[in-house]
Amino acid sequence: MKKPFVTKEMIEEIVKNYPTPFHIYDEKGIRENAKALKEAFAWNKGYKEYFAVKATPNPFLIQILREYGCGCDCSSLTELMLSDAIGVKGEDIMFSSNDTPADEFAYAAKLGATINLDDITHIDFLEKTIGYIPKTISCRFNPGGYFSIANSIMDNPGDAKYGFTTEQMFEGFKLLKAKGAENFGIHAFLASNTVTNEYYPTLAKTMFELAVKLKEETGAHITFINLSGGIGIPYKPEDTPNNIRVIGEGVRKVYEEVLVPAGMGDVAIYTELGRFMMAPYGHLITQAIHEKHTHKEYIGVDACAVNLMRPAMYGAYHHITVLGKEDAPCNCKYDVTGSLCENNDKFAIDRMLPEIEIGDYLAIHDTGAHGFSMGYNYNGKLKSSELLLKEDGSVQLIRRAETPKDYFATFDCFPVYHKIDFDA
Repeated sequence: MKKPFVTKEMIEEIVKNYPTPFHIYDEKGIRENAKALKEAFAWNKGYKEYFAVKATPNPFLIQILREYGCGCDCSSLTELMLSDAIGVKGEDIMFSSNDTPADEFAYAAKLGATINLDDITHIDFLEKTIGYIPKTISCRFNPGGYFSIANSIMDNPGDAKYGFTTEQMFEGFKLLKAKGAENFGIHAFLASNTVTNEYYPTLAKTMFELAVKLKEETGAHITFINLSGGIGIPYKPEDTPNNIRVIGEGVRKVYEEVLVPAGMGDVAIYTELGRFMMAPYGHLITQAIHEKHTHKEYIGVDACAVNLMRPAMYGAYHHITVLGKEDAPCNCKYDVTGSLCENNDKFAIDRMLPEIEIGDYLAIHDTGAHGFSMGYNYNGKLKSSELLLKEDGSVQLIRRAETPKDYFATFDCFPVYHKIDFDA
């Protein structure tokens, strides 16, 4: 069984100041994981992790990762703005976007970010937007077809909207070089949330072999290869977690087999991990407020898909612990639901759990990435606060909960705004 990093007693103290629902993050776990990742790739002199800001866009958490040398992987204007605000600039930003607006390219260039192009047409678009091609540039590769490991299909990149084809990579590198680019990077993301130590080494081999061919045929100076994200976590208790040290060693082996003999032993390895860096170290804490006995047994909680969209959107599994009943038998079958006017607003369906009573606190696991960040405001529901459980056991507010004034803020230039009763 998954063990939460908070107890019933801790939550009972926390809710005296911060009512449920809320996301809470484990500083100790985040630090230990960041340290392990850094050590796993220490063999590569230029290695750098660019944390995927989209996963958990909170400056307090990103600053923790910064202590371990992490940069920021940004995909939008606001993510760039956040990175800039906390002092992340220049080569510490990787800007990877798609269908990219001109103003976002312009701002990325202003910050000195490394721009990772998603499409060959973006070469001319970027040049027209900022007036030049940066000396350091990257291109996202999509080989098409299926991505397989040991004859097991992991994902379908051919159906994804991202990246250059193989032929376009060669054409694009030649064009960029002619326009003044001097240092090149290769980026690829071919499978999501893989729970296998073989994904990164297999991906790396594909990219390393491409890099050698690109160097030979275009003369491009390839300075980095970005393995992007894709390393997953074990959402289900029975899943075996990835071993980042085994993964790092696997990439090293392929690096020495492919790149070193080609005279490319100085190529830096980059990663853009989000889920792996944060997901296990976040819980959504919610309280049971209703029970319903109809065609099924329902437990209604004070959180909803606004706070955690993945189960509703993907049917994704998130483990649930009833705090204070960790050792109780799971002999009751429930649908655990939120209050949205959508039938998919369920955190669990037919889940065997201990008997839940009104007032019980539930810890929904693995919400540290793509949890709060995917939230929305359907039904006018407000997004929750975010808290940090610090190493010394204290709790810090790192984002306040939304208020009705936040929700209605975009009407503040109209008379209706001033008629809203915010004291209701």
